Amino acid sequence: MNKPILSIFDYGIIVVVLLITLYFGLRYAKNQKTTADYFSAKGRVPSWAIGMSLLATLISSVTFLGYPAEGYSHNWILLVQGLMVPIVLLGTVWFIVPLYRRVIGLSTYEYFEKRFGNFARYYSSIAFVLRQFSGMGTVLYLLAIALSSMTNINTYWIIIVVGSIIVIVNLLGGIEAVIWLDVFQGFMLFASGILCLLVLIFSVHGGLPEIWRIASENGRTGFGPYDLDFSRLTFVVMAINGMFYAIQKYGTDQTVIQRYLTARSDKSAIKASLLGILLTVPVWSLFMFIGTALFVYYTQHSLPDDVGPNSVFPYFIMSNLPVGVVGFILAAMVSAAICSLSADLNSLAAVGVEDYYRKLRPKLADRSYLLAGRWMVAIAGLISVVIGFVYVNLGSQSILGIIFTLYAIFSGGIVGVFLLGVFSTRANRQGVNIAIIVCILFTAYAFLTSTEIDFGGEQLVLLDLGQFNFTHNKLMLGVYSHLIVIIVGYVASLFFPKPDLDPNLFYNGWKASQKIEKEKGGSYE
Repeated sequence: MNKPILSIFDYGIIVVVLLITLYFGLRYAKNQKTTADYFSAKGRVPSWAIGMSLLATLISSVTFLGYPAEGYSHNWILLVQGLMVPIVLLGTVWFIVPLYRRVIGLSTYEYFEKRFGNFARYYSSIAFVLRQFSGMGTVLYLLAIALSSMTNINTYWIIIVVGSIIVIVNLLGGIEAVIWLDVFQGFMLFASGILCLLVLIFSVHGGLPEIWRIASENGRTGFGPYDLDFSRLTFVVMAINGMFYAIQKYGTDQTVIQRYLTARSDKSAIKASLLGILLTVPVWSLFMFIGTALFVYYTQHSLPDDVGPNSVFPYFIMSNLPVGVVGFILAAMVSAAICSLSADLNSLAAVGVEDYYRKLRPKLADRSYLLAGRWMVAIAGLISVVIGFVYVNLGSQSILGIIFTLYAIFSGGIVGVFLLGVFSTRANRQGVNIAIIVCILFTAYAFLTSTEIDFGGEQLVLLDLGQFNFTHNKLMLGVYSHLIVIIVGYVASLFFPKPDLDPNLFYNGWKASQKIEKEKGGSYE
């Protein structure tokens, strides 16, 4: 394949966006004097900006490249997980946000300790760290592969440069710089996605009606299969997984909870959450449909044999868009990755400081914790770059499916712990600890007996137990782990005393306090 050449003007646009990114770090550097400034911005950010930040945090090069690749190769089944997010959260965000703002300082997993003790806190925070690093490596990998195919720049250098910029922005500007950079990136994301889709629609002979007709005839629309077979990727599997994903992401994930804490008030945080939720699904849908339109376009036009699904969208951008527009879209792609990874780094550092360093070395001066947080940003950035290198060497044909699988594996029953903590006054530390151990054993069994490796040209299961192997789709692994924690945790808790804890840790306690405040003529804030 003869690769199109990126123009100097396009390179210039990308460089300008990278310089703007660094500017945000410098712009807010003077405000980062304490750990509260660095990790929560002390309520200096308006709710609309936090909402845009939530959007940008969940939108990265995975959305930019993974969703079009799936839309090109298959139907829209992997979009089902995202569609479940507003369905679940519009009924729960009203109490999740004020609950966290009342009972934790900075780390989400402080709630788990207050509710169930140290083991629950460290287990949930370690699961978060594993999810983040696997996801961050994926983001860097996708970005590097796409840019390398467009520019011929070495993938490793792309990962190093982007990783360095992300670390610098975080070291200088903290969460405040990350949020305002997210706002900038959010507008670029919408503009670039809509622009690409419009170009595709007008490039297809017959326009939108023809896109729908050809896509439907070739199985590129819809969310099926719709049967109840849990061994395959079906609508039911994705819908169930999506419900737990929604609770986990918006109810237990540090990158999201940290946004709640930056808001000036409970109402401001709720508004931000609703804005982020309602914007995210249309963006996911937009980029999935871009993949569908790409399939139709390349049904009508020739596509080089060496262009795989993950490279179709970058190839279209380079081949069909004019000078300047190409640079803008590539800049938006780079910015999306930087914003997502910046949020991840800041959240990882927050967890590192609050869950580990402060525990190991209590009563230090705040500047010591701030310095430790910055060191953790740098170390986490380095680790993510290394993971990106590993992904480049391994390669992948369905990166979005792998991400969902890793998320399911590393979820490890966290939603079960959260739901027991919030809704059950009977669940206690001992019962949940037993449930977590059972969950770990189950996850290890399911993963080992369902994962195949290539050994001398032969596919072998890591642990072959014959008819007792885990045969369901790996996305169900995460669902089962949550259910195991809920069931085992509650039953085991019945054998130990009922806990006597702060009512604010429970949904009923929040509801009662809200009612009292309203009777007094105030608000639950």
